[in-house]
Amino acid sequence: MTHNTIPASTLFLPVSDDLLTGAKLIQQASNWQEKYRQIMLLGKKLPSLADEYRLEVAQVKGCESQAWLYHRHINGQHFYLADSDARIVKGLIGLLLVATQGQTRSQIAQFDVSAYFDNLGLNGQLSPSRTNGLHALAQAIKHYATETY
Repeated sequence: MTHNTIPASTLFLPVSDDLLTGAKLIQQASNWQEKYRQIMLLGKKLPSLADEYRLEVAQVKGCESQAWLYHRHINGQHFYLADSDARIVKGLIGLLLVATQGQTRSQIAQFDVSAYFDNLGLNGQLSPSRTNGLHALAQAIKHYATETY
């Protein structure tokens, strides 16, 4: 959802160093338990949306947990604000933001979520419902970048 009352300059920012570091730690983790732990820690680093932004119109359909996604197009780059009520999903959102935040329309259109999560060592590790939710979030990110201006 594009929400005109959200001040883009204060909320829609490049990915923080904490998120970048967290994504690297997930990629470097040697086993699933450590990757899971790092995803949960990454979820803690993603800021939570205030209750007034947890609107049904911003919910991503297809997620088992509740997830909200906002989009802003700023100077040819796409920025997202996202949250979930489940920490594992928040961590996965953080990973998606690392890959897409501040990217151009064509970069996001070319983003391959399966290849990205395979590179992180996460393919086959997530439950089918989490995988479906992850793909729904990735599709929503792509939709906003390619369909809205």
